[in-house]
Formats: sequence, C-alpha cells, structure tokens
Amino acid sequence: MAIHNDSTRVMPWLLRPMHEGDIQQGTQIDQDAFPENRYAPPFRRDLRERRYAHYLVAVSRDAPYDAYALEHGLPRNPRIQGNGRGRGARLKNAVRRLLGGEAETPPTEELIAGYLGLWTIIDEGHVTSVGVRRTHRGRGIGELLLIGAVEASKLLSCRAVTLEVRVSNDVAQNLYHKYGFKTVGRRKRYYSDNDEDAYVMTTDPIDTPDYSALLADLGARHAERWGATTRAYDMDEDE
Repeated sequence: MAIHNDSTRVMPWLLRPMHEGDIQQGTQIDQDAFPENRYAPPFRRDLRERRYAHYLVAVSRDAPYDAYALEHGLPRNPRIQGNGRGRGARLKNAVRRLLGGEAETPPTEELIAGYLGLWTIIDEGHVTSVGVRRTHRGRGIGELLLIGAVEASKLLSCRAVTLEVRVSNDVAQNLYHKYGFKTVGRRKRYYSDNDEDAYVMTTDPIDTPDYSALLADLGARHAERWGATTRAYDMDEDE
C-alpha cells in the first residue's frame, strides 16, 4: 500500500519498509543517533525471523549514498560493475545459492537519512527506536517516521501506539504530544548509559474517526511545510 499527499512541493525523502540492503546505513544511523548504545538493533535477524518486528526507512529520492559517505568519511558501497555487483560479491552469492542459502541483497545506493523500529505486541504498535542522521535533523524526517509508525500500526490492526522517551527529551515529547500521545507511566532508570528515567507514552485508539482526522490534519500540515511524501507499506496483519 502506498500513501501519497498533494502539495506543490515534493519532499526529497520517501518512506518504505527496511530491507537487508539498508542494514549498513541503518547501523550507521543508530550509532550516530545513539552513541551511548554498545550495539545496534539486530536488523538482519529481525527482518528474517521476527514477524513482529518492522522497520521503516526514510530514503532519498535522488541523493547517492556514496557521495555522502565520501564527504563524511564513511565506508562506500561495493563497486558496481555493469548491471550487477562486483565479481567477489557475485561469486559469494553463487556459492550461497549452491549451498541452499539466500543471495545477499545489494546495498542501497540511495542515502538513508533515518529509520524507525516498530514491534507489534498483541494489539499495540510499540516504537522501539527512532534515529535520524545528525546531518539531517530539523528537516521533518523524524516526524515523517512517526507518521509512518502510526499508519503502519493501523495497517497491522493495532489499536494504539506506545513508546518510551527520556524524561529530559522535551523536543521529542512535544512531537509525541502533537500526535496524541499521552504520558501514562514512568520507567525508573530505563536508560543504561546514565540511569535516566523514561516516560511511557501512548495514543488513544488510532482506529477511531477522531484520531484519523487528527492524523490526516497533521499529515497535511507536514506536507505543507516539508513537501508531499510517498509512504509505501508492504505489511498487513497476516505477515
């Protein structure tokens, strides 16, 4: 399912589910956004094995990752030869197929600016993390990912969306309040890097006309400020 909205401008970022070619950039973003974490999320295992784990990524429409990597001292993608990948990568994939394994997904060529993790727990969508590259904050990408979390949760038949947020993170809390999240609890010493508490925030039911109207209005305002977006979701409750 793809969602489009009308605007005279087009946002340079589109939203879609993460695939394995995005993992290198997803790990970079996690390290950039959460330097206090020792490990990035287990993206590959989640994508392959955990049906309740979903990830969304904000991908550039036209900015190449390699140019960004060169400018910021990050590892570039393997060199592309012809219409395929390098000889070593092609050989590795041939061996994988002979052994009954899956071919490796080519790395994403476009720049990924942010990602969001979403777990479906019974009838709730639980946002596990939201990360945006430091170089791309303040461009509406975090809000785009949050819109995606709510829309994806609705497609997955969730009735509400929950998350944790640092008690000191007023900017994030203001964004969540804007989208109808309410503080319903507090987790003591939730963050291991500094033992900071976390607020637990949740929405009212997202399948009601009132919340749908709120989401539509905020989505229109986001498009008016940042440009129209394409948000593609390949998920449903039967996944």
